[in-house]
Amino acid sequence: MAFEFKILEKDQINLVVPLVYKLNDFKVSETVLEQRFSEMINQNYECAVIYDDEKLIGVCGLWYCTRHYSGRSVEPDHVFIDDVYRGQGIGKLFFDWIYNYVSEKGFEAMELNTYVSNYQSHKFYFNEGFKILGYHFIKKL
Repeated sequence: MAFEFKILEKDQINLVVPLVYKLNDFKVSETVLEQRFSEMINQNYECAVIYDDEKLIGVCGLWYCTRHYSGRSVEPDHVFIDDVYRGQGIGKLFFDWIYNYVSEKGFEAMELNTYVSNYQSHKFYFNEGFKILGYHFIKKL
């Protein structure tokens, strides 16, 4: 199989909504996801995707910022690979592509959040060399 990794064009952002909907534990509706993505795509955000031929099989949002403790930083968000394609090393290939892509853009650190109950992702990120730095808190207003 030959997979294509690329940054999705802004006008195609709604293509990722069905994949992200499968991921979200909070079951935000697809309509709300579309609205939020239309805002996100105009912020410091890009969306990396994986195609298997013409089929969209994976997604990873990339948030860019500069942080006082890590410098120019990118945060992968809503990482999802279709169930059928898991366990084949595609996540590793995708992250290798992302590391290279963001490094070429001058970013020097990557940090992320993952759901506490998502044990498969924890194993993946530990294997990728990520370390736990702290806790992520949220308060809805």
